[in-house]
Amino acid sequence: MYANGQSDPVHNHGSVTHTSCDHGHAHQCLDITGPSIPTASGSHVHHSEGWVMYYHGHAHYYKAVSGPSIGMNNKYHVHEWDFYTTHDDGHRHHVNGPDMPAPGV
Repeated sequence: MYANGQSDPVHNHGSVTHTSCDHGHAHQCLDITGPSIPTASGSHVHHSEGWVMYYHGHAHYYKAVSGPSIGMNNKYHVHEWDFYTTHDDGHRHHVNGPDMPAPGV
């Protein structure tokens, strides 16, 4: 714990979401981010990359950076994600929304 009462800034987040429905299907996206990276604004972001679940005969890769932390009333925070997967099998998918809460800001 830091002097200002905030928790250790080195942490990560998980998320369970689905991609947009494109080309007649969606993929599940299970993710654990990399460690937090401080920003000049006093917030932090996370990098993430991986593959969406193999479905409909293929998978898609993604590599993204989160938005800054968004504080919650319970002293936890989340990050918004907004990215597209790679273009595979003639299409790509959009992923957006918050990740799972983590302590601190």
